[in-house]
Amino acid sequence: MDENNKIGFGGSCHWCTEAIFQSLKGVSNVEQGWIASERENSNFSEAIIVHFNDSVISLETLIAVHLHTHSCTSQHNMRSKYRSAIYVFTPEQIVLSMGAISLLQSEFDNPIITTVETFYDFRLNQETYLEYFYKNPRKPFCKNIITPKLRILLKQFSGVVDHNKLTEESLKG
Repeated sequence: MDENNKIGFGGSCHWCTEAIFQSLKGVSNVEQGWIASERENSNFSEAIIVHFNDSVISLETLIAVHLHTHSCTSQHNMRSKYRSAIYVFTPEQIVLSMGAISLLQSEFDNPIITTVETFYDFRLNQETYLEYFYKNPRKPFCKNIITPKLRILLKQFSGVVDHNKLTEESLKG
């Protein structure tokens, strides 16, 4: 039971990914910025680092949330900027992540393209852009892009959502 676990996720705009994981029980901190892995994925890509308490929320649940809240089966021309990835910090996370992806594949019509990458480096975004959704929920980008993803989160993962932060009512306006 480790209250200081961390895992990285990339796949869509880091503002979106940050808002999703900030809205979950058991997540103590979300660092938003860019992550680099090694070899062919050594370039920085928009991503987050999630710090979580695994006695409250499991790594497998975090991975399920990640896969269901971004286009994890879609190759597109922005994938170098928005790499669909899970960035691991330990050998155990490699095994758990690969197993979770394999298990969750049955929930998707197309093959999951999300890769499991070894974390190498991180650059934090500018202070102005941190906690972007919760500081700016009424901005057009937040209303048009992030809010629909948060609605998916509420619908599919209500049991792990921190309802003190995120409710259907809080998304209106």
